[in-house]
Amino acid sequence: MSPSQPKARFYTRINEQDYLGVTVWPGKADPSAEVIAIQLRRRDGENWETVGRLAVYRSPDGSYSKLPERKE
Repeated sequence: MSPSQPKARFYTRINEQDYLGVTVWPGKADPSAEVIAIQLRRRDGENWETVGRLAVYRSPDGSYSKLPERKE
């Protein structure tokens, strides 16, 4: 599996303008690790903006840690 392709991706509609998304990515250094990214996206007219984001790293041994905020 290519690191640029997610392992899984799920979305659910929260209300008329908000969507919650969860994406699972393979780890960069170790493909058996995973990065779980959660985003809350909001429609503002024709545009979408990210309202909130959380990323969690799951190591190959199954331990979890929150990743630092991503700079845009």
